[in-house]
Amino acid sequence: MAEESWHEARLIPTSGINGAEEQERRATSALLAVLSAVKEFGRGFVKPFGAPAGTLECFIEVPFILGEKRLYPDGLIRVTRGSTTWTALVEVKTGPNQLATEQLENYLDIARDNGFQAVITISNEIPAVAGQHPTKVDKRKLKKVALHHVSWSQVLAEAVMQKEFRGVADPDQAWILGELIRYLEHSKSGALEFDDMGEAWVGVRDQVTAGTLRSNDKGIAEVVARFDALLRFASLQLGRQLGTEVVPVLSRKEAADPLLRAQALATSLCTTGQMSGAIRIPDTVGQLVVTADLRAGRVTCHVDVESPREGRATTRVNWLVRQLKNAPDGTRVEAFVAHARGSQAAELLSTVRENPSSLVLDPAKELRSFRLAVSGSLGSKRGRGRGSFIDSVLTTVDAFYLDVLGNLRAWSAAPPKLRPASPEPVDIDESVRPALVSTDYSSQDGAREGADEAGVGYRASDRVAAASSAHPGAVAKTDAD
Repeated sequence: MAEESWHEARLIPTSGINGAEEQERRATSALLAVLSAVKEFGRGFVKPFGAPAGTLECFIEVPFILGEKRLYPDGLIRVTRGSTTWTALVEVKTGPNQLATEQLENYLDIARDNGFQAVITISNEIPAVAGQHPTKVDKRKLKKVALHHVSWSQVLAEAVMQKEFRGVADPDQAWILGELIRYLEHSKSGALEFDDMGEAWVGVRDQVTAGTLRSNDKGIAEVVARFDALLRFASLQLGRQLGTEVVPVLSRKEAADPLLRAQALATSLCTTGQMSGAIRIPDTVGQLVVTADLRAGRVTCHVDVESPREGRATTRVNWLVRQLKNAPDGTRVEAFVAHARGSQAAELLSTVRENPSSLVLDPAKELRSFRLAVSGSLGSKRGRGRGSFIDSVLTTVDAFYLDVLGNLRAWSAAPPKLRPASPEPVDIDESVRPALVSTDYSSQDGAREGADEAGVGYRASDRVAAASSAHPGAVAKTDAD
């Protein structure tokens, strides 16, 4: 038998998974075991939930009694530091399975009765806003116990960033973390990517196309929530590749009240047929804005770039073009001037490369910023694959960063240069040196008008004084004039 058909032994195998229950149990055990084995990964996982730095222990299917029921949470995490103990129950779902309200409320009651600090849920559900839980529970049960949620996409992204970018001190622990990454990336693990726009997608999409969608129509809330979840998934996916934290951008009001964001998206979808959102990538020139236009069937990514603050208008355009060597010719470039609404001019990058002045309609107006945009076809299908809405958005985001945004650098002024030092004084005949020190050459004066044979410059008043000794008459005439 050829070796190519042999399967390498893995610490966490995907073979033998039969059904959702086995898939869930194996994913839970694998994750919790690696959390306790890899110190850096375990600390990074529990720190955002308020756990102290200490010894981390993990258990699975711990039995508890609640009333007359015997319940088995999927896992339990305990962190001990001195006399301080922090404990959290863990509930896990894999595949398309969703968290249940009744089950979570039972675990919140168990945590409260036992003095535990938190309940952590892990599933493929991605909330529209960071920190928001995808399952609604009775808020009264959250007075003493915190409820946190992590998607499998986020777990995978954190694992990759810890291993590949932040680092793991122990080589054996790094290998163990790599085995968890391989497992989670396998389709049989149940840690799925974002793959569905929801049951309401087709109906809402068709209403937008027909122009009949209203803000109170059934299903619109689910669609806008799924769009924000898609932006979060795109951020996690991009951050995993870049090794940095990429997050969707929300205003302070939207972060405080997620309903405002949902209402704004619903209004935009009804009036213009568009949904848009921004992604922040560290150390880039600006936010990556994604706009999905369902009526036009186009998805657009754009970024706003501040123009240099010096130089002619065409010089500023050339500064931008030099950074776009890898950008496609179809990239749209818009120029914005000071004290004006909207863009002054817009051209394709192919035209701007040949004629930078095509973006300068009025040289007297100062160019303040540019907008670079790339558009592509927007898929309409609900799931994943060719012609899907999700894949068309993800592909456009990745391509825009690779070809445009990732190559841009912000303008910075050149540092000031030192003025050349004044020449060293040279001994000359005291008879021709001016008597008053105030007539000596100053660094604030203009260019010197003359120089003696020794190379020392002197002013016009010095020249007059020298001329008076050589030609008295000429000086007298000058005085008379």
